Amino acid sequence: MSLTSKLLTSTLIASTVLSANAVPDNKTLVKYVKRNIVKNPQVKVKGVTLIEKKTHKDLPGWTILLTTMDLEYQKKEIHAPEMMFIKDGLITGHLVNQKTGNDYRNEIKPTVPKTMYDAKHLLFGNKDAKHKILVFSDPQCPFCQEVVPAIFKAAKEHPETIGVYYYHLPLLRIHPVSGILTKVMHIAQEQGKLDIVEKMYTLKINPQETNMKKVLAAIKKHTGFVVTEAELKAKEVEKALKEDELAASKLMVSGTPTVYIDGEWDKMRNGYEKLIK
Repeated sequence: MSLTSKLLTSTLIASTVLSANAVPDNKTLVKYVKRNIVKNPQVKVKGVTLIEKKTHKDLPGWTILLTTMDLEYQKKEIHAPEMMFIKDGLITGHLVNQKTGNDYRNEIKPTVPKTMYDAKHLLFGNKDAKHKILVFSDPQCPFCQEVVPAIFKAAKEHPETIGVYYYHLPLLRIHPVSGILTKVMHIAQEQGKLDIVEKMYTLKINPQETNMKKVLAAIKKHTGFVVTEAELKAKEVEKALKEDELAASKLMVSGTPTVYIDGEWDKMRNGYEKLIK
């Protein structure tokens, strides 16, 4: 369980009454969060930032607010994603389809801002490619190992069609070793050694390993790439990984691989196949 999930509890049916047909102002959203979502009295709700407003074809009349809750816990700032459904004076965090059991909360993602398609995150393909694929991934994630290398291959073979923009999202609770691996990948990408990024997806290593010397030795053996501990601890590297983490939060990304095609969430993660047929 993540720190955010420990601090927060979302209720399935809790709602706050609003004036009919109105999108609530920030003060009302903060009140809703305090009453219905943040249950830990040690967590201070400092504000709610609206990321995007959306609608869904299956939810006529509902407005969907994609937000970030701006919190403080033990003097540490936390920006936690939260989705809210608004209609006829009600606000709730969940809408569940009774027939399918699907929670629409799990069906909707924010649209990717154009600013996220920047040169430092472009991994394979051309910046002027017809389609842009954005990926949040962890090289130790088994699902990532199945999907992400195939996306890389498609972009390399069709650079005018696909440009891949890569964001690191190490799932440290599941495989702590990814904290080191993603830093090495970032350094390799900065040096233009993109083959090293690919090879990290085939590295066999204990996912619980946190001994830096052992991890770096394994990387050297598998890829031939040499990185020093000092390089990994550089402020620039820490900053870059933190920025990727914040980007994931803004897009409400909590798992890997999460894939977007031309700004929209590719839930099945295989949409790239249609682009190259």
